[in-house]
Amino acid sequence: MLKLKYSKFKLECGTDEAGRGCLAGPVTAAAVILPNEFKNSILNDSKQLSKFKRDLLKPIIETEAIAFAFTHIYEEKIDEINILNASILAMQTSILQLNPKPEFIIVDGNRFKPLSDIQHKTIVKGDSKFLSIAAASVLAKTYRDAYMLKIHEEFPMYNWKQNKGYPTKEHREAIKKFGTTKYHRKSFKLLPEQLKLEL
Repeated sequence: MLKLKYSKFKLECGTDEAGRGCLAGPVTAAAVILPNEFKNSILNDSKQLSKFKRDLLKPIIETEAIAFAFTHIYEEKIDEINILNASILAMQTSILQLNPKPEFIIVDGNRFKPLSDIQHKTIVKGDSKFLSIAAASVLAKTYRDAYMLKIHEEFPMYNWKQNKGYPTKEHREAIKKFGTTKYHRKSFKLLPEQLKLEL
């Protein structure tokens, strides 16, 4: 059973990201402040939920949350500052958009950078422990998937509507065959062969 709160603060926000391990597309984060009386029996870490359940939960979260926001950080920025910093930037940018401003932040994972004067706590597997982080994981995933669906229309040969930019065998085969697009993260190992040295 997921807990509602980690801290004693009324305005506690949960944050999480999606798409960190992808070869193409943005890393997307969301931040959510849930009301103290929030309850939902389906809500869980987005990776444990079907697409149907995520799509069902998205409007519920957005209607019932005190505040929510999401942010895409795109490939150029990921290549410039690296994926870890881009993930943290996406979470921070989402948190800064929240109104009211949160009094405490709980973060999925073990890495975060302090944000102004707001205390935070990193929680490994937080998306399967706390409702606000799970809610943020659902929003991050659904907004990112919608974006990947849109850019799939432009480059259907990579089948992003299916693989969402993750390094599937099919996605890598397409990169091998068609090369890269403006949406690919050039700082990532797009093909396993890049590891082999040409002697």
